[in-house]
Amino acid sequence: MKYKDYVAKVDYDEEADRLHGEVVNIRDAITFQGRSIDELHQAFKDSVEDYLAYCAELGEKPDKPFSGRFVLRTSPDLHRELYVEAKKEGVSLNQWINQRLSSFLHA
Repeated sequence: MKYKDYVAKVDYDEEADRLHGEVVNIRDAITFQGRSIDELHQAFKDSVEDYLAYCAELGEKPDKPFSGRFVLRTSPDLHRELYVEAKKEGVSLNQWINQRLSSFLHA
């Protein structure tokens, strides 16, 4: 599920007979629940709006969905090997790693 760039995953809680969702692309916790799909969608939107209003009330910036940048620490040897593979294919190391990660996720 997606709303205003916030992405959520949903699970079914058999004990409570409810759908339970959680926003997964920020560090802050935003959760919601519902008994039907329509109720779940509305609860998701309401929870995001409540979160944004709460942050505004506190005068704080809400946590934004991930920027697409992250630091990867690896050994110098592996760094060199990855760089060489990227150069062999005529792309930057960043492009090469993005291609490999995308292939892995969508295989």
